[in-house]
Amino acid sequence: MGIRPIALIIAGLAAAGTAWAQDSDEMNIEGLEIVTETEAPEHLENLRTIYSGWRFRTDETQSLQLDDFENPAFVFIDQALDAFDEAGANGNACSTCHENGPEEFAGFTAAMPKVMDGKLTTTEDFLNGHRAETQGEEPWKWSSQDMQQMVALIGLQSRGMPVDVAIDGEAAPYWELGKEMYYTRYGQLELSCANCHEDNYGMMIRADHLSQGQTNGFPTYRLKQAKLISRHNRFRGCIRDTRAETFAEGSDEFRALELYVASRANGLSVETPAVRQ
Repeated sequence: MGIRPIALIIAGLAAAGTAWAQDSDEMNIEGLEIVTETEAPEHLENLRTIYSGWRFRTDETQSLQLDDFENPAFVFIDQALDAFDEAGANGNACSTCHENGPEEFAGFTAAMPKVMDGKLTTTEDFLNGHRAETQGEEPWKWSSQDMQQMVALIGLQSRGMPVDVAIDGEAAPYWELGKEMYYTRYGQLELSCANCHEDNYGMMIRADHLSQGQTNGFPTYRLKQAKLISRHNRFRGCIRDTRAETFAEGSDEFRALELYVASRANGLSVETPAVRQ
C-alpha cells in the first residue's frame, strides 16, 4: 500500500479530533467500585495509563452498564443460569459438579486465558471440554449465544476483581506470539492493532471513539448487533476491516492474541458483561 495512504488514514483520524476522548467518569455498579483507569502494567512499553473502553462511550451507553436491570446483557445471563442447571446427554448438569452455583467461578475470568495441561486455554475451551467430558455433549460454536452467555455468566462472578493474567512461565511463548500479532500490520490498509488502540485511541473513526481495545468487559453486549460478542469475533472483525484474510475464531493465533490483549488490561477491573455501541 505504501506510506502515503497509511499517513492519510492516520491524518484523517487526527483531523477528526479527540472530542471527549476518555472521560473522567467513575463506574459504580450497585455499590461495587469498578477500576476504569490505572497505571499501565510494566510490560506495556508505550502507555503510561490504561483505560476501560467504558470511558470512551457516550453517557447513554455508559448508563446502561451501571444498572443490571437496564443492562441488556442480563437477558442472556438469565438464560445461562437456566442452562447451568440443565442436564446433558448423560444426565449431568454444570450444577451437578458445581453445587454452589456459578459463584464457584469467582476469580476465574480475571486470570484467563491461561495454560492448562500444557495448552493455552480460554474460557470457551474450558466450557467445551467440560461439555464433552462431564455431560457427553457436542461442543458449542465459539461465538454462539449458548457459548457466550455462559462465558458471560462465568465472567460476571469476577466482576470488580482486577485482571491478573500470567504472561511468564508456560504462558511466555504464547504471549510473545500475541504481542507480535498486535504490532503486525495486516491487510491492504497495512494497519496493526496498535495503530488504532495505542497510537490513536480517543480519536474519532466511523462516528465513534477509538478506545484502547481492552477486553476486560467481554463478552460485550453490542447495541448495534443486539447480542453478546466474543473477543475472537471482534478480533476477526478488526482484521477483516484492514481488508485482510482473517484468522478463525478459536484458532491458535487468536488464542495467543487474546492472552496478549488481556494482559494489557492487568490492573483494570473485570466488567463483564460490558455494554458498547
